[in-house]
Amino acid sequence: MPTLILSTNVPVDAVVAADILKDCSKAVARIIGKPESYVMVSINGSVPMSFAASEEPTAYGELVSIGGIGPGVNGKLSAAVAEILETKLSVSRSRFYIKFDDVQRFNFGFNGSTF
Repeated sequence: MPTLILSTNVPVDAVVAADILKDCSKAVARIIGKPESYVMVSINGSVPMSFAASEEPTAYGELVSIGGIGPGVNGKLSAAVAEILETKLSVSRSRFYIKFDDVQRFNFGFNGSTF
């Protein structure tokens, strides 16, 4: 149920994408404390984006989860994802935003139903 969606203006080849997906999936599961089998991650590269009126490497993320996130966890998640993006794509931590959304069970669908 935790879902991390990442967008960046940096081109992302298949090998780098696979590494980012794997590293983010493990980080989200570890930090939130949910099984990795529930975690979904996507990355969209080469997205036209600017940050601070500049098209230098930048990224935006959204993490949606049913519980497991909040003031004590969000900073850790932000740091972990920022480190992965900085290492794999050279996106500076200062050019990355992430939005956290703690949703109620009835607002999250799976397997033709809701949780």
